[in-house]
Amino acid sequence: MAVLDAGQAAVTGTRVKLPSAVRIALLQIALLIALLAAWELAIRFGLIAVYLYGQPSGIIAKAGKLIGSGELLRDAALTAWEAIAGFLIGTVLGSAAGLSLWLVPTGAAVLRPYLVALNGLPKIALAPLIIVWFGIGLSSKIAIAAIITFIVAVITALQGAKEVDADLVKLLRSLGASRLKTWRTVIVPGAMPWIVAAFRLNVGFALIGAVVGEYIASKEGLGYMIYYAGVLYDLNAVWVGIAALMVVALLMYGAIDLIERRLLS
Repeated sequence: MAVLDAGQAAVTGTRVKLPSAVRIALLQIALLIALLAAWELAIRFGLIAVYLYGQPSGIIAKAGKLIGSGELLRDAALTAWEAIAGFLIGTVLGSAAGLSLWLVPTGAAVLRPYLVALNGLPKIALAPLIIVWFGIGLSSKIAIAAIITFIVAVITALQGAKEVDADLVKLLRSLGASRLKTWRTVIVPGAMPWIVAAFRLNVGFALIGAVVGEYIASKEGLGYMIYYAGVLYDLNAVWVGIAALMVVALLMYGAIDLIERRLLS
């Protein structure tokens, strides 16, 4: 029937409306192609300098070369592993700590100024210390990503716990529920949207931590590739590294969407 309907629509000249998701995806692809085409034309007509901005055709050629040699996939896999490991450690532990602080209001009040100070501190400033403590290997990049995401997760989870309906908490307490039972049955589920929001924020922070660590002390990874290409003024390779980071971020966001559906369903 669907085929017949489509054929009838074609015969009668009726427009076949694409599903919304497909239409949006096509528009996104069209926008990307248009931007790349305009960029390429601007380079070819001498409107902008290739040595300052790179060139789409050169970027594609460079990407093909790096993929063919296996270098890009190796570096992308390493950076993704560092970011994912740091994200999981920092976000899980931070969310658990933030939720647990609801059980200890005095402890939360004591720690609050320290959490605010650490949150306001540019986490990149901690990178040299972490490199000294953990060395220049994989563990230091994971540690940077974990520390950055931990602070964000603690503050977000604690705020989410505080935003749970106070009347519902009072009702349970008046019915004889213990503070621990109230926490388990009301606070944790009620704070879940805040925790998922922290997941989304921490995708970017985890990648920042991994890339900064690679900038400072590494001989591999996308951060090192971008830094080294920049030193050599190989802007096409820089753009390839940036594009690879964006792909990793999109894949991580996709995973967060799956987790969100599972947790909030």
